Amino acid sequence: MSVHRARSAAFAAVLTAAALSLTACGSAGSSSAKSGDAAGGKNAKTATSVADFGGMDGLVAAAKKEGKLHVITLPRDWANYGKLMDDFKAKYGIEIEDENPDGASQDEINAVTSRKGQDRAPDVLDLGSAFAISAAKQGLLAPYKVVDFDKIPDTMKDPAGLRYNDYGGYMSIACDAKKVAACPKTFADLLKPEYKGMVALNGNPTKAGAAFGAVYAAALANGGSLDNIQPGIDFFAKVKQAGNFNPVEVTPATIEKGETPISIDWSYLNAGYADKFKDKGIDWQVSIPSDGSYAQYYNQAINKDAPHPAAARLWEEYLYSAEGQNGFLGGYATPALFDAMKTAGTLDNTLAAKLPPVEKPFTTFPTQEQTDAAKKTVTENWAKAIAG
Repeated sequence: MSVHRARSAAFAAVLTAAALSLTACGSAGSSSAKSGDAAGGKNAKTATSVADFGGMDGLVAAAKKEGKLHVITLPRDWANYGKLMDDFKAKYGIEIEDENPDGASQDEINAVTSRKGQDRAPDVLDLGSAFAISAAKQGLLAPYKVVDFDKIPDTMKDPAGLRYNDYGGYMSIACDAKKVAACPKTFADLLKPEYKGMVALNGNPTKAGAAFGAVYAAALANGGSLDNIQPGIDFFAKVKQAGNFNPVEVTPATIEKGETPISIDWSYLNAGYADKFKDKGIDWQVSIPSDGSYAQYYNQAINKDAPHPAAARLWEEYLYSAEGQNGFLGGYATPALFDAMKTAGTLDNTLAAKLPPVEKPFTTFPTQEQTDAAKKTVTENWAKAIAG
């Protein structure tokens, strides 16, 4: 399937040791059983922890009674979400409907607001941080603290449990070594004349988190900063002027067809493609550029008006269990609980060893104000730069 997922631009705060570990809307289906009360008579929609269900057994029972979970914009090839969804269904017998898997974070928020009170609304969200914070400010999210909430670093979560980081990765450059004589390893390489029409992004940076991250990384590689993303826009204007920019948005299909031989995308996606295409004659090589090191986490959140509130909370418990976190790791993404699990001995070290190596770890993330300013700059200047 296609993994375009034009995820929205994300914000991340300064992280602790977990940052260093980055080495590497329900469909319109039939209505389900209405949510009942959690243990002790507390409604599942207002449950803020598993204790409100009387423990995990009570939560599982309430979620099974609902029988369904609505997720949105979760491509199966993105951070191993396909396996995570399959394993959740097998473990609990709860059906998952995944709407608009190639959509954007804003699509998720739009579905929450436009479908309030409807059974087809999304139960849970996976958002770029800027949009997760925006959704929290709009009062769209339910406070819920998973069992291991206290183990998530403070800089990676809302203190009330409205949203928390789930997985992350680095911006990377990848190419088909059978179609490209020498794969680029830095942003500076992308201006070389041998890459005519080859350099592609995963989406448009005015809407897509992966493409926005690419512009931020390019800015850092070209004299910019977290306060100044314009050099990244200027760099891609140079790529376009050199004839190297490819306007085709990267998906597994475009890679397989040879339409996008060089891709700038998240490390967990590019590393996953390397596995996916081995048996199809594609030698997909992945590098994290030393001249533009940039990383980002995404966020989990629960719709305050989730039609399946118990299943939504069980999904979060699953994703933040060792099984779920190692599931993200199996998709080459660094889970939020990486360091805590390493200390506890529950981290899958074999999977961790497969994360792409990072020469220069990225440890200082943009603030909300910096991200807002960068988004404004990209929105105002990107189209003009690429059209020039």
